[in-house]
Amino acid sequence: MFENEEAEPFHPLLGIVTGLAAEARLARPLGRVEIGGGWPAGAEAAAERLVAGGAGALLSFGLAGGLNPALAAGAVVVPAAVLAGGRRFSTDATLAARFGAIAGLLLAGETVLATLADKQAAFRETGALAVDLESGAVARVAARHRLPFAVLRVVCDPAGRALPPAALAALDSQGAIGAWRVLASVLAHPRQIAALLALAGDAARARRALGACVKMIPSGRETS
Repeated sequence: MFENEEAEPFHPLLGIVTGLAAEARLARPLGRVEIGGGWPAGAEAAAERLVAGGAGALLSFGLAGGLNPALAAGAVVVPAAVLAGGRRFSTDATLAARFGAIAGLLLAGETVLATLADKQAAFRETGALAVDLESGAVARVAARHRLPFAVLRVVCDPAGRALPPAALAALDSQGAIGAWRVLASVLAHPRQIAALLALAGDAARARRALGACVKMIPSGRETS
């Protein structure tokens, strides 16, 4: 290399873990994607597959439940750390800065926080901005392999909104929404329809915000 020739920055292959198939479609311009199916065990397996496939950095990507009442549906969360099982995992500042302003704490849940009381208790105890089920698993895999990791999440259900039963029954292990499961839940509990429609509106806002974020982020794909 000539002395006056500037070296191009090295960007390792970014491995991205999502819970939903719809999130995976949004994330593909950024790197290699694996779907965890919306639960910690699936997210951990997805992250390990990405590492085995050559990923040099990991990103937890998708929707989250709001815990801070100040965050509306569509609010972007790029946390400085993830709290998982009582352990705090710091995100990589350089990697995280690619995805937006870094601030606050994300809670890694093991189960869905569906009620207002559950969300309020989690916020009171941790001060976390939001909660999801994949980021803790991604953080653990990154720590295990000594890889940088970051989180890009958008609030879907705000702190002031409870999740209707159909939302909890919707996902399958591949991260797809099963229409028959949703219909069965609605038939069993028809009073949830209004809450389900409100959640659908919030989810649409969150997906638009997530898509807008992706368009503003430089591609993390490896070059040939």
